[in-house]
Amino acid sequence: MLIKKKRVRSHTEDRYLALVLATAAGILNAMALGAFGFFPSHMTGNASQISSEVSTSDLHSLLFLAVLITAFVIGCTTARFAVFAGQQRKMRTIYCLIILFEGMALTAASVFETVFYSPSYNGEVLVLLGFLMGVHNSTSTQLSNGRVRSTHVTGTLTDAGIAFGSYLTSFISREDASNRRFYQKQLHTHLTTIFSFLSGCIVGLLLFKSFGFNAMIVLGVSLMIIASSAIAITLQTAGKKLY
Repeated sequence: MLIKKKRVRSHTEDRYLALVLATAAGILNAMALGAFGFFPSHMTGNASQISSEVSTSDLHSLLFLAVLITAFVIGCTTARFAVFAGQQRKMRTIYCLIILFEGMALTAASVFETVFYSPSYNGEVLVLLGFLMGVHNSTSTQLSNGRVRSTHVTGTLTDAGIAFGSYLTSFISREDASNRRFYQKQLHTHLTTIFSFLSGCIVGLLLFKSFGFNAMIVLGVSLMIIASSAIAITLQTAGKKLY
């Protein structure tokens, strides 16, 4: 599911991708809310809140929200540059390496918070999490050709609505059965992403309340294990070095 193949990706592969990455995004999002009171991936809400801060002339909050949004965009851009560089070198495991990097950075930040937690560091850690969420979302979006946006529920709900509408109208327009099946599979993929993210949010909040930043460490390590396993399987199958 983390490897870009020459053939067109199947919806089953994208559903597995959504199940893993959207769940992870939901868990991290909820943990950040429990720890800092902010959603690091909720850019629609953060952008909307800027208008509130402008009206109250709260420059500190306004600057923080602007930096958080910028960090998310930089994360998306960084992931795109990494994918481009990997494609130039024909690295089949580039997406795995990005997720591995994300897991390492998340684990390091979580360990830091566990050992040196202080409210004065909350802003910096949130900005880092915003950056990682940008990396996370950009990676899943590029890998699935836009079918899986692991942190962008608003866009995924829109895509699900369009797919459902296309499925219903296919009966009216008497489209070919293969087109109808395509719309149905597309809808299932989007619904899997949505429910995975929501489930992750519920689980993440419960885990953080029970285990604190230790739960965030486990999430980072889990991402590293998933990425490392995909790399090992690819190397064993292809018999090549990272590509």
